[in-house]
Amino acid sequence: MKILTFVVGELGTNCYVVATRQGRAMVIDPGDETAVITQGLADHALTASLIVNTHGHIDHIAADAALGLPVSVHEDDAAMISDPEKNMMTMFFGTFEPVVPARLLRDGDDVVLDELMFKVIHTPGHTPGCICLFGHGVLFSGDTLFRDGIGRTDFPGASGRKMEESLKRLKSLPPETIVYPGHGPKTTIGREFSKHG
Repeated sequence: MKILTFVVGELGTNCYVVATRQGRAMVIDPGDETAVITQGLADHALTASLIVNTHGHIDHIAADAALGLPVSVHEDDAAMISDPEKNMMTMFFGTFEPVVPARLLRDGDDVVLDELMFKVIHTPGHTPGCICLFGHGVLFSGDTLFRDGIGRTDFPGASGRKMEESLKRLKSLPPETIVYPGHGPKTTIGREFSKHG
């Protein structure tokens, strides 16, 4: 498994490209700067097959339409990738092209590409449909868990109580799990929960 990271957009979102041995890839959270992502794919001779949005905020979905790939998102955030009022585009950005999701994800679903399989962990709190993807010793945590922090719970649809419940779920993962967050540097489950409980 190869993981490429592209920091895109005004809010410095981590867009991850996760590639298989066959050279196919899924794109996690293409938040902006389509040309940067497509050039990165070309530089590594990868063919992207799908997009997974960890949640529906504009800084994680802005390049969905331009990439022209099937998009998977949790069912509780599905409306956000087609409605600028719900995805906060009107607060941060000037343009947005709506997308109809190809797949609505639920807790416990598998996202499979060739030899790679990631389990969907529904982690509401930052948004109702926030998810993490867990597999192969790594966790793509979106805006649920960061190095030295957690996602904001003061946005519309957010919930501090649900965030606490979601973090309890993540705490049960192996401590050596490498966490690739939606913003900032990577970390581990052990590091974050030994510091923050």
